[in-house]
Amino acid sequence: MPLQPDSKPVRIDAWVWSVRMAKTRSEAADAVKAGHVKLNGNATKPSQQVVPGDRVRIWRNHHEHDLEVLATVSKRVGAPIARTCYVDHAPPPPPKEFMPSVPVRERGSGRPTKKERREMDKFRGGFR
Repeated sequence: MPLQPDSKPVRIDAWVWSVRMAKTRSEAADAVKAGHVKLNGNATKPSQQVVPGDRVRIWRNHHEHDLEVLATVSKRVGAPIARTCYVDHAPPPPPKEFMPSVPVRERGSGRPTKKERREMDKFRGGFR
């Protein structure tokens, strides 16, 4: 029988952990204590209660998530159910750009020669 989301108040650290925004409950509590999690725009404590309709901002993996709470869960749930408990209003992260102007040595080509090393140092802005 799958766990169904409910609308009871839940601790913010437990909610962040249960919707899979943190790997462990203690990691979620540490993030809240460090100020990486804000409830309705304000810094909070791990024991603060979350109810549907609240806005939770989480700084995670160099990206800010702006979550609107749709349902609360107190136990960790699977990813498909977790995604139904919030709506992420944050813009998607920018795409990682490949820099073609940076020279790349082929793997297995061995150590650079003295001439190649000087060219790399000159390109990188090294001395001489």
